[in-house]
Amino acid sequence: MPQEALMAGNVEIAANLNPRAEAASILESPMVEIDRLSLYYGPTRALKDVSMSVPKHRVTAYIGPSGCGKTTLLRCINRMNDLVDGVRIVGTIRVGGTDVYDPSVDVTELRKRVGMVFQKSNPFPKSIFDNAAYGPRILGVKSRSDLEGIVERSLRAAALWDEVQDRLGESALGLSGGQQQRLCIARAIAVEPDVLLMDEPCSSLDPIATARIEELMLELKNSYTIVIVTHNMQQAARVSDYTGFMLLGELVEFGVTRELFTNPRDKRTEDYITGRFG
Repeated sequence: MPQEALMAGNVEIAANLNPRAEAASILESPMVEIDRLSLYYGPTRALKDVSMSVPKHRVTAYIGPSGCGKTTLLRCINRMNDLVDGVRIVGTIRVGGTDVYDPSVDVTELRKRVGMVFQKSNPFPKSIFDNAAYGPRILGVKSRSDLEGIVERSLRAAALWDEVQDRLGESALGLSGGQQQRLCIARAIAVEPDVLLMDEPCSSLDPIATARIEELMLELKNSYTIVIVTHNMQQAARVSDYTGFMLLGELVEFGVTRELFTNPRDKRTEDYITGRFG
């Protein structure tokens, strides 16, 4: 299908394409390298020979219909699937050159390097301060002044400091949904990860809160490599530099977001982004 026709068939996505991503190149330095990854739940193969490189300091989005394997792939990067009974992994994932499934890897240290923000905001039933300070405390930071500095830095990075600086001792559960999700982002980045995984981070938020999270992603990629799972193709177009389209456990196509949305190489990608299925 010609590019003009494809864009005309999905005007909203084309209009939302991230202008900051135009210079993205598939040859950029990778932070995460996935090579022939397959995942099995018992006898069921949920991921099928997935290979891709996630560029450093960029936003990479996984899109595709429900059940296609997006979240399963995301959770492989920090080994969250280890918590599921009967899971078997074949292939390799490297983060910063380290094979995360090597037996010598400390999973706690891995999850410090690869933080995660979940679909539903999940602040702890603690104060705002204690939520942001949770990770550093686990890692052994005890000095109150050090913790105060980390909390302020992470809350500022999550665009939340100005809203909560006068009530850090109050319960995090009293925040709005959008504020809670930004607090979860602050909690994740307080330990200074290399990679930030985000699983449908805006699915429970209103449009205003969603816009703030999306703008935050564009700012955070200067310091972190971000991988996001989303059902919302307009969101992927707005925030991501790279996009991978998944279907039935297979990575059908991966590339620069603008190119994937305006000139997909695979007919299945074209059918999905033009609304023929999914």
